[in-house]
Amino acid sequence: MMDRLSAVQKCVFAIILAGMVMLVTIPLLFFITVSFSNATEMTQFPKRMFPSGEVTVYVEPEEGGKYELFYDYKDGNGYTSIITTNSASKLEKHFARQYAVTIDGDELLEEFAKTRTEGAREFTFKKDMFYNFRQFFKIVPNAGPALKNSIIVSLYTILISLSLGSLAGYAIARYKFKGREQINVGLLIVRMFPTVGISIPMAVMLIKMGLYDTMLGLAFLYSIPNIALTSWITSSIFIGINKELEEASFVFGANSVQTFMKITLPMAFPAMAASSMYSFLTAWNDTISALILTNENQTLALVVYKAIGTTSSGIQYAAAGSIVLIIPALVFTFIIRKYIGQMWGGVEL
Repeated sequence: MMDRLSAVQKCVFAIILAGMVMLVTIPLLFFITVSFSNATEMTQFPKRMFPSGEVTVYVEPEEGGKYELFYDYKDGNGYTSIITTNSASKLEKHFARQYAVTIDGDELLEEFAKTRTEGAREFTFKKDMFYNFRQFFKIVPNAGPALKNSIIVSLYTILISLSLGSLAGYAIARYKFKGREQINVGLLIVRMFPTVGISIPMAVMLIKMGLYDTMLGLAFLYSIPNIALTSWITSSIFIGINKELEEASFVFGANSVQTFMKITLPMAFPAMAASSMYSFLTAWNDTISALILTNENQTLALVVYKAIGTTSSGIQYAAAGSIVLIIPALVFTFIIRKYIGQMWGGVEL
C-alpha cells in the first residue's frame, strides 16, 4: 500500500513539474521561433513550429524587362503573385522586409535574367537569420542607448546593494546591539513593499535631488529592496563563518577592514553572488518603475515592452528584442551558478 502511495505521489509530482516547465518553456520557444521568422512566415496559418533557413520564390519573365514574383504561403493554394517589377531597389527592399534575405538588387536581377533563356523557374535564397535582431535596433527608437542604460543601472544596483547590504549583514551577524531583532524585521517589511509602490514618492525625491531620469536614481530605487535581501542572505552566511579565523587574522597584524576583505568576504562570496543575481534581475527586467522614473533615458526592458505593446506589424522585431533582453540574464546566471550551488549546499570552512 505504501509503495502504491509513493508511486502516486511521484506521478503527481512529475505532472506538476512538467506543467511548470511547460509554462516557462512554451512562451520562450514561441518568442525564439517568432524572432527568427520573416514577415511572410508570420502571415502563415497555422504557423510553422520552426522557421525555415531558406526562401524559395517562383519567377516569370514579363514584357518590358520586368519580372513577376510568386510565393507559396503553404496554404494549399500554390504560388501567389506578389510583385511585378524590374527595379533593383524595390526587389532588394522587398526581399529584405518580407523574406529577411539581404541580397543586392542588381544580383537579384542578374539571377532572374536566367528566366529569359531558361523560362520561368524557382529561385532559392538563404535567409539572414539575424535580420530581425539588427532591424530591432534600427527601427525601435533608442534601442541601442537603452541596452547601454540597462547595463549601467544593473551595475549600479549590484554595487549599491552589495556594498550596503553586506555591511549591514555583517553587523547583524557579528555584533549584539539594541534593536537588532527589530532591524531584522524591518528589513523583511521593506521586502514586502512592491517596488512600484514606492516609485512615485521616490520620483518626487529624485526630482528634488536632480537625479530624475538618471540611471543612478533608478538604481537607488532598485537597491531599496535588494539591500534588505542582501542583508538577510549575507548575515546567515556570516553567522556560519568561524570567528576564530578572524581572530587569527588580528593576531597576525591585520586590521578590521583587511580581515573583512581578505578573510570574511571571500568565504561569503557565494552569498554575494546570489545577492548580485537578484539585484541584477531586479534592475534588468523591471519595466513599470522605469516607466515612472525615466523619460528620455529608458531601459531595454521598457523599450521592448513598448515595442511589443505598440507594434501592429513586425512583431518579429519585438520578439528579437525580447531575446536580446533574455540572453544577458541567462549568461549572468550561468556564470555565477556554481557559487549559488555552494551557498545552497552549505559553506565549507
